[in-house]
Amino acid sequence: MSYCNWEHTSEIDRKYHDTEWGIPVHDDKKQFEYLMLEVMQCGLNWDLVINKRDVFYQCFDGCDYNKIANYTDTDVGRILNTPKMIKSPRKIMAIINNAKCFQKLCTEYGSFCNYLWQFSDGKTILYNKHDEGAIPVSNGLSDKISKDLKKRGFKYLGTIVIYSHLQACGIINDHDKDCPRYKYIVARYPTIRKRPYLEKNVHQF
Repeated sequence: MSYCNWEHTSEIDRKYHDTEWGIPVHDDKKQFEYLMLEVMQCGLNWDLVINKRDVFYQCFDGCDYNKIANYTDTDVGRILNTPKMIKSPRKIMAIINNAKCFQKLCTEYGSFCNYLWQFSDGKTILYNKHDEGAIPVSNGLSDKISKDLKKRGFKYLGTIVIYSHLQACGIINDHDKDCPRYKYIVARYPTIRKRPYLEKNVHQF
C-alpha cells in the first residue's frame, strides 16, 4: 500500500486507499480508530485486519474511546467471544489502556489531534523521494512520537506502528507522485516539504 500498488490489492484495500489513506485527520475518534487498527495489525497481515473492521466497530462501541476507557474484564470476555474477532487478550487490554491514555492527552492538549499535529506544525509532510517509492518503515519523527506516547503509558505503539499511523492520518503523504490521491491532498491541505536525510534513525525495509 505504501507505494500505491493498490491496483493489485483487494477491493476493500483499494477503497481504503482511495477514500481514507493519507487524508489529514482532525477528528479524535477517527485518530483512535486508526490507532486501534494499528494495534490489532501488530504481527498480522493488513488484509486480515481491514476485513475485520466491522467486527472491531461492533466490539468496541464504534471506536468510542470514552466508552472503551471504562471497559472491565466482562467486556474483555465479551470481545474475545465475539465471532470473527481476533483472539488476543493482550491487544484488547492494550486498546483499553490506550483509551485511558488517550483521554488524558485530550484533557492536556484539548484534543489528541492538537497533540499529534503539533509535531508537523499542522501541515502534511512531503519528504523528498518518498513520492518516488523511497519510503522507510520508520524515521526520526515516528521515533520521537512513539517514545513520547510510551512515556505516557500507551502500548503497542512502537516507531514502525506510529510511522504507519502518520501515513494513515495524513501527517506524512506517502502516496506515489503520480497517484491521484497525492495530488488531491497537496491541492487541498497545507503541506511542508522536508529532506528525509535530515530525519535521524531512518529505517528502510
